[in-house]
Amino acid sequence: MIAWVGPSDAAFGAVAELFDDYRAHYGQQRAYGATRQWLQDQAASSGMRISAAFALGRPCGLLTVLTIPASLTLGTFWMIRDLYVHPQHRGLGHARALLAHTVTAAREANARRVSLQTETDNGAARALYESVGFTDVAGYVSYSLNA
Repeated sequence: MIAWVGPSDAAFGAVAELFDDYRAHYGQQRAYGATRQWLQDQAASSGMRISAAFALGRPCGLLTVLTIPASLTLGTFWMIRDLYVHPQHRGLGHARALLAHTVTAAREANARRVSLQTETDNGAARALYESVGFTDVAGYVSYSLNA
């Protein structure tokens, strides 16, 4: 089962725990309280939405997405920021289902496109994204500046 989960939902605490696992997976210190508060703040201030995959009633995967103005087309686009499936639940289609759920919702909301980014060496993620129809964007370079 895939569902949107917000701060007022009973599953939000378990989703925050899973998000903390995701952070730890990428080398961050575990900080459940701070993680939960950050997710609540992002949902309230930036409109971040969280989609969760459930197995046996517990979240086993998550995806976060932001709705961003698409100024040239006077619409919006959806930017997938995080996609994580707990290692014990990988290979079962949860990531694919989370992506499909998000793309369907974006289409229903008349979003112009759904975008995401990943590291060039993340072959498994790139293969998944390409298998569901995402394509590499030619002609663009990604820049970053630490604030």
